[in-house]
Amino acid sequence: MFIFNLTYIKPILEVEKMLPAHISYLEENYNAKKFICSGRKNPRTGGIILCNCATKQEAEQIMEQDPFFREKIARYEIIEFVPSKSLEEFKTLMEKIK
Repeated sequence: MFIFNLTYIKPILEVEKMLPAHISYLEENYNAKKFICSGRKNPRTGGIILCNCATKQEAEQIMEQDPFFREKIARYEIIEFVPSKSLEEFKTLMEKIK
């Protein structure tokens, strides 16, 4: 599992212009069951995406499709982690995704 930590590197007006394309990207990956949750940071300096994929290479390929990445709207940090404890409901969700 991977955390995508996005930090905006362009002014918020440029972020807003690319938001519809970014939302389409999110929907595509939710439909593919690659994204578990996502949202903006508070204050609005970027966002977080929880990505369910097997390898860092796959995570990077998914990241590279984001219009925010392609248009250099945001800088990405990819953090890999192995969940060792979670809510029971989350475990059930993860089993359904696999």
